[in-house]
Amino acid sequence: MKLRNFFIKMHKKNSRNYLSRMKLLKPTIMKNAKKYDFSYWDGKRTEGYGGYKFIEGHWKPLAKKLIKTYKLTNNSTVLDVGSGKGFLLYELKKILPNLKIIGYDISKYAIKNAHPEIKKYLHIIKAQDKYPLKNKSVDLLLSLGTLHNLNIYDLSKAFSEINRVAKKSYIWVESFRNEKELFNLQCWALTCELFFSPDSWKWIFKKFNYTGDYEFIYFD
Repeated sequence: MKLRNFFIKMHKKNSRNYLSRMKLLKPTIMKNAKKYDFSYWDGKRTEGYGGYKFIEGHWKPLAKKLIKTYKLTNNSTVLDVGSGKGFLLYELKKILPNLKIIGYDISKYAIKNAHPEIKKYLHIIKAQDKYPLKNKSVDLLLSLGTLHNLNIYDLSKAFSEINRVAKKSYIWVESFRNEKELFNLQCWALTCELFFSPDSWKWIFKKFNYTGDYEFIYFD
């Protein structure tokens, strides 16, 4: 179990006006965002990503870090739980053409609009579902920005499956280190259900027997 620093630089590249989102009809926007359809992915910035498009090379540095850190090869299997449109899996596949990739997501829209070269590897499966995979059949399991969107009882199920199928894993979840970051997170988050400090997350990891790597994303 190791704290990583893979994603935070990508996260900080985007500017966010926290108060402007909170001043809108946020409860209605949150309800719509949790449908994970067009408005969440490709609608207005106030409704979600504001256009989640493939940008050549954007995910490549992270893909390289994952390959190097977890010693992935063309014989490896990678599962992304909450894969969205599959852009990270696509970058991994570009570097390792024979890598076996699998993506799970609850969004039919995201999978329909995924990168055309990897649509066939993506499946509509919830993070808390039973994964149709054998024990320890995945060399690296990824879950980026997904697990904090679950209720605590579903998080328990998700970690149970992660622990069962993965030899190694790396996740990141939203968190906060002080009152300002908690306020910003509460203003910005549309789909988050779990607002935990790093110490609370670590307690959750221990409680649910998660021993993989992790990263915390802050809204400072």
